[in-house]
Amino acid sequence: MTVDIEYETDILLELPCRNIIERVVRAALDYEKCPYEACVSVVLTDNKNIHQVNLETRQIDAPTDVLSFPMNEFPAPGDFSRLEDDPDSFDPDSGELLLGDIMISAEKVMEQARAYGHSETRELAFLVAHSMLHLMGYDHMEDEERLDMEHRQREILESIGILR
Repeated sequence: MTVDIEYETDILLELPCRNIIERVVRAALDYEKCPYEACVSVVLTDNKNIHQVNLETRQIDAPTDVLSFPMNEFPAPGDFSRLEDDPDSFDPDSGELLLGDIMISAEKVMEQARAYGHSETRELAFLVAHSMLHLMGYDHMEDEERLDMEHRQREILESIGILR
């Protein structure tokens, strides 16, 4: 598993970010029974930068907490079966599944942790779990999908002992 983490902000979370992110990525892959070693890129940024990307990619003129950029299309959420037939889904050097990119606002991690009354560790972990599910084909446009994602996020975090 490769998790590339970049900081594009001077606003630093006083957390072991690499450790938290890697634990959640691994837990999400294990939870979804991903049959491959995978590669994920994570960018920690600020509200200004994520606002700009949100506007450019989703035409939403506001900062958000997390953006997900999946590299693959899944026939059904968490269904890895067709990826084996698509060589573009894998890094030619490492052979790892290229899942996609995650962008997280460090400012939103701090703001939302305060607003929801839990730790920044829990908020960062939640956003990574949420985004990992998006990278594996899940969405929350319908109530049933939202409830399914919420259940999966909770179980992923519980599996590594990160509770509310």
